[in-house]
Amino acid sequence: MTTTADRPPVRRATPTGAAQRLEPLAERLLGGGLPVRVRMWDGSEAGPEDAPTVHVRSRRALRRLLWEPGELGLAEAYITGEIDLDEDLGDGLRAMRRAMDERGLTPPAPSLADRLRAAGTALRLGAVGPRPPVPAARAGLRGALHSKARDRAAISHHYDLSNAFYALLLDETMAYSCGYWTSDAPGYGPADAQRDKLELICRKLGLRPGARLLDIGCGWGSLTLHAAQHHGVRVTAVTLAAEQAAYVRGQVTARGLEELVEVLNIDYRDIAERPETRGTYDAVSTIEMGEHVGDAEYPAFTRILHDSLRPRGRVLVQQMSRGANAPGGGAFIESYIAPDMHMRPVGETVGLLEGAGLEVRDVEALREHYVLTVDAWRRTLEERWAEFTALVGEETARVWRLYLVGGALAFEERRMGVDQILCVRPDRAGDAGMEPTRRDWYGSSAGDR
Repeated sequence: MTTTADRPPVRRATPTGAAQRLEPLAERLLGGGLPVRVRMWDGSEAGPEDAPTVHVRSRRALRRLLWEPGELGLAEAYITGEIDLDEDLGDGLRAMRRAMDERGLTPPAPSLADRLRAAGTALRLGAVGPRPPVPAARAGLRGALHSKARDRAAISHHYDLSNAFYALLLDETMAYSCGYWTSDAPGYGPADAQRDKLELICRKLGLRPGARLLDIGCGWGSLTLHAAQHHGVRVTAVTLAAEQAAYVRGQVTARGLEELVEVLNIDYRDIAERPETRGTYDAVSTIEMGEHVGDAEYPAFTRILHDSLRPRGRVLVQQMSRGANAPGGGAFIESYIAPDMHMRPVGETVGLLEGAGLEVRDVEALREHYVLTVDAWRRTLEERWAEFTALVGEETARVWRLYLVGGALAFEERRMGVDQILCVRPDRAGDAGMEPTRRDWYGSSAGDR
């Protein structure tokens, strides 16, 4: 007679959920162990317990990645809420990148066998199906690259989201570019940093009452209005975004600056067709607009900068830079934020400006300043999340959260930079009309004015 004690122990099957099924495939595609903990829709988990937790909330996230593998598929899964993080998004992404760097993970290009294996796993998990809908916030541009019509559509996609949106995101200066943070004193904030940036630009350009300034890509008019109101400068402000032009015109009227400011809602290329602008400006500014010009078109853009200046006139270019690996910023940025954007190393931009006949006199890197600036915008987004979602919807708000978090990390980790490049058009005798030192540029801060 066999007793219970004599029977072999019953082997219980190890629970196998979606996470366990996906883990071997994910590790193969990543080139090593999972750098994060993954929690699937069925509650199963895999990966290090002390790592950030990524929630895969539905099978649709896997289906989206099958149709759009890589950065764009992951971004769209986040935008739609199919994937989320337990932690603050910035902290989570930073920890993930650190873990990948420490483990030396270099994802290999997926082979045909990898793709078939992924499809088989997805089929067993019930994740195979038609392509998920593309989020409505994705840009859908048509036409020849950097044609006037396509450029207008690209600018409209980003900057015409609505003046109300940007008024909610930005400070009262409505400056949508890197600030210049001169103090860490209590009470010093984003608006102060922007005013310090605007004043620094005016000083570098040597602006005096009655001088003529051409502000190309004027945005919501922060520099245009500052130069006119505080320096008595006559400004021609140029923007391709209709919403921006309407806003600046309203501010010009409200501040009584009609005699000093002209606002043109035109393409920058149309400047060259205006004979009254050729060689007549004392200064030209273009603040984070050159990224939208395009690689092939940039030499013609620099010629417009040069030709608009009188001899001994100055131009200041504030522009983001990036290496050759992602000159447009990557698939997510190019699809949702700034389609057709192109960035290059700062040295190449300097070479192009010199090639147009301009003399480069100063280059100032502001990379760390952009970390502070973007972090300030991100805090505003989080603190006023309900207002943003009511205004533009949950998906668009998540697009901007991902954009701002990713942007701050890119500047923090030196994958992107931003610089102020000051140039002059010397006269025929080689006279640049420049002060011998930078003494006059770095004086009082916003708090002293």
